[in-house]
Amino acid sequence: MRNWMNSAGSSWRGSVTSRDAMVLALAAASLFATAATSAMAEEAKGSKAHIAAVTKKVDGAFIRANEARTSDWPSHGLDYAETRFSRLNQISTANVKDLGLVWSYNLESTRGVEATPLVVDGIMYVTASWSIVHAIDVRSGKRIWTYDPKVPRDGGYKGCCDVVNRGVALYEGKVFVASFDGRLIALDAATGNKVWEKDTIIDRKFSYTISGAPRVFKGKVIIGNGGAEYGVRGYITAYDAATGEQKWRWFTVPGDPSKPFEDESMARAAKTWDPSAKYWEAGGGGTAWDTMSFDPELNLMYIGTGNGSPWAATKRSPAGGDNLYLASIVALNPDTGKYVWHYQETPRESWDYTSTQPMILADLKIEGKPRKVILHAPKNGFFFVIDRTNGKLISAKNFVDVNWATGYDKDGRPIETPIARVADRPREIIPSVMGAHNWHSMSFNPGTGLVYLPAQNIPLTLMDNKDWKFNGVRPGEPQSNTGWNIATFVNVEPPKSAPFGRLIAWDPVQQKAAWTQEHVSPWNGGTLTTAGDLVFQGTADGRFIAYNARTGEKLWESPTGTGVVAAPITYLVDGKQYVSIAVGWGGVYGLTQRATDRQGPGTVYTFAVGGKAPMPEFVKYRMDELVAGVKYDPAQVPAGTALYVSNCVFCHGVPGVDRGGSIPNTGYMNAVFIENLDKFVFKGPFMDRGMPDFTGKLTMEEVDKIKAFIQGTADTIRAKK
Repeated sequence: MRNWMNSAGSSWRGSVTSRDAMVLALAAASLFATAATSAMAEEAKGSKAHIAAVTKKVDGAFIRANEARTSDWPSHGLDYAETRFSRLNQISTANVKDLGLVWSYNLESTRGVEATPLVVDGIMYVTASWSIVHAIDVRSGKRIWTYDPKVPRDGGYKGCCDVVNRGVALYEGKVFVASFDGRLIALDAATGNKVWEKDTIIDRKFSYTISGAPRVFKGKVIIGNGGAEYGVRGYITAYDAATGEQKWRWFTVPGDPSKPFEDESMARAAKTWDPSAKYWEAGGGGTAWDTMSFDPELNLMYIGTGNGSPWAATKRSPAGGDNLYLASIVALNPDTGKYVWHYQETPRESWDYTSTQPMILADLKIEGKPRKVILHAPKNGFFFVIDRTNGKLISAKNFVDVNWATGYDKDGRPIETPIARVADRPREIIPSVMGAHNWHSMSFNPGTGLVYLPAQNIPLTLMDNKDWKFNGVRPGEPQSNTGWNIATFVNVEPPKSAPFGRLIAWDPVQQKAAWTQEHVSPWNGGTLTTAGDLVFQGTADGRFIAYNARTGEKLWESPTGTGVVAAPITYLVDGKQYVSIAVGWGGVYGLTQRATDRQGPGTVYTFAVGGKAPMPEFVKYRMDELVAGVKYDPAQVPAGTALYVSNCVFCHGVPGVDRGGSIPNTGYMNAVFIENLDKFVFKGPFMDRGMPDFTGKLTMEEVDKIKAFIQGTADTIRAKK
């Protein structure tokens, strides 16, 4: 426009009056105003043009620049270091008491919600159960679009730990979601339309799933998988963000030694496994199902690897060996996927002690020297400080009581106790397979120097199954008829330790707690910390709480109706600070247990100082009286017990003993359901909610035995009351 006016003015000069010039100037101004108004209308906040413009800017440079101001939340852990530390301080210890609800959004889900939302310039992306993506306008709390990847509901049994999803990645105008059934999907951020889709599963005869959030490092979308309980081989894969082309893949454990190894790291790992048990037939495990972080200066990405498959090392590798790279932190080159170094936190893992829990990169002064470190609190109960340049252990200290090890030696190996490797009888290993810290996000505040860590104890006893065979279905083996391969009996004898949930403010330099807060139940949500000296966390008993980051004093709370497992975020929109959290009870513990009497659909809550919106209605959890009146033969109860354990227990819990979580407890169902159990287990009406089809897996006679166990257990409990 400027060039046109200059040339026009030159050609008309000398032949127009001053009035004509004024008219031309006004006309030009009108043209400019019209064009500007049109552009503003076209790019109104929340419009497709606006969304396309702001999300197109999200790349590596944007994520790094955002670290300085943290006005947006563009990546899963906020930044590449996954600190979940916001520099925003509009909301502080002084005014957090004035937080109020701005809006709530119905995710229309009934299972677990574990997602961390992403927000860029007021556009939020969050996932619900079954990997469904929601785009929300933060300015209004209204839906922009949703995308359902149409995960087959009858395949829900293939995941150990609910049909959850931990969120999306955002990069150059695309939203990336990994579906529960193992696909990686790129969506247009403005419209929700699919751009490309890739199947990440190497062999679909195995029960691979994905529950984690992808990350994008250097233009590559990176995702791992789950399934170690079912017998799979772990790996992590990078895809080109623009095209979906596979760029590299790194396996976490070695394959069949009779075939060429993929690289030298696999050849080295194979030397730490006993081939006599043919470990590769059960996959070996090591699935990288959650944590990732990235150091651009070192050009290293870090992943955590999972448990062994099966759990029992005596069956997986009977002659011993560390079984690399199980339960390890591994550094990879993000350009090539090549192995750089590893540190194994639990050698010869045998207790489902995954190292997939969130890790944080930090620069700390330790013994007077600056160190580039990884901060990590895996399932095994020890807090690790690891040099991220070379993988050397700096320190390890237990953050809860443990009984499997007394500490770590100078070589970075655990000093195991006598009970650790006892396998031929039930023994309570602490922490249990649920972990002293599970996938729930932790955060690090450089101002306080503290890590805010959700810790817990969920008591269980374990005993190796000496007769285990891969894919063998045997009554009494937990969930063996739905594909579990753990070679371990669970709770043959009751545990003795007490359950707890706890928020710990942990000093990683001193390796001790600065303060703690006790919760009503285990399985509480992830944390967020801010420059306003705050820590936010949701709880299993349905509260969203803000604490003083320095003292642990509770400063504010809001009800959420149902239990919270995900982590909150904070961000600026039009200069105002908001806090959001996605709520929906579930996950492996939440399937069978709960700490609230309320339930509801998955919900996103967004708060700000002065918010006045009403809370949505909370619905009372419906739980019938103990089931009564179902006819059964008491002689069938013992056989029914074993069948129930191998088919039902990890989803529905123990009848009448557990209360039920996101899935109802069979002991509190209406008698009509139990009387007609065959109608529900054979191509039943709840398959669209994730109920497996047991056609060909159970007989009518076996169903009758399961019914006997359910009603017999309920009768026993009733008689004791």
